[in-house]
Amino acid sequence: MAVRPRPKIRALLIDISGTLMIGSTPTQEAVQALAELRRSKFPFRFCSNTSKESTSVLQKRMLDAGFDVQTGESQELWTSLKAVRSLIRSRGLKRPYFLLSESAKDECISGGLYDHSAPYDAVIVGLAPALFDYDHLNSAFRILVGEHDSQKRCGEDPKASIPLIALHKARYLESSGHGLALGPGPFVTALENATEREAEVLGKPSKAFFQTVIESLDCEGYDSEGCIAVIGDDVRTDLGGGAIDLCLWRILVKTGKYRPGDECREGVHPPDEVCDSFADFVNKLLSAHVAQCSKE
Repeated sequence: MAVRPRPKIRALLIDISGTLMIGSTPTQEAVQALAELRRSKFPFRFCSNTSKESTSVLQKRMLDAGFDVQTGESQELWTSLKAVRSLIRSRGLKRPYFLLSESAKDECISGGLYDHSAPYDAVIVGLAPALFDYDHLNSAFRILVGEHDSQKRCGEDPKASIPLIALHKARYLESSGHGLALGPGPFVTALENATEREAEVLGKPSKAFFQTVIESLDCEGYDSEGCIAVIGDDVRTDLGGGAIDLCLWRILVKTGKYRPGDECREGVHPPDEVCDSFADFVNKLLSAHVAQCSKE
């Protein structure tokens, strides 16, 4: 893979699972590297496709692992669950059918109304291993094609378009202590195939998700010169799609779900840079940043 000179980086979007942590265990020297990034006042945002747990649970897990992170409704941490909650409100959805964990579901409907008497009006899929069985997937299918009992009781038009919404479509992920495990992607694809429709993806690598995170940086008056970089362990989900469209500088790390050769597999848009770990990249980034500042 040809190596291009790294441009000036003005801000960094950081993946969490597989990049900063595997399960609840930090990757090598990641805690120290993040602390150095914060001490240097280098702009960054966390970008997570978390859907197995709520944002507050993720924040606590990061704190317990030793990471210095903001808590509460922070502009620092952006997740696909936030995007789902915003979509539910903006579209006035009354009763989505969730293939999500209980804590993730509770976050999506917090502060809003959930009408248990209404017909299902959307299917929302995240990482929910306990719900990826025939009965739950069949219920999701029947809702999408207008055949569910809740829709029939309310006299819903069976031809009405029910949205299929995916928090992300990662095919697999790194499971702490167990190696690779299936992600939600194959199950979303099964529903797409059965219903002959395409899911709307809210998290990475959607362009809209990255744009929202970048806007949160811009509104704080950060330096507009240079590129925004994104770092992750999945060349497709973390570094594909919108990251390519927005011309982000894309760094693949050799931790988490990374396997040798991922950066040059057929059909993959090669990353701009490959590093051994998050800490490895941060050390190089801050060294270059200091050198650049001394020249200016």
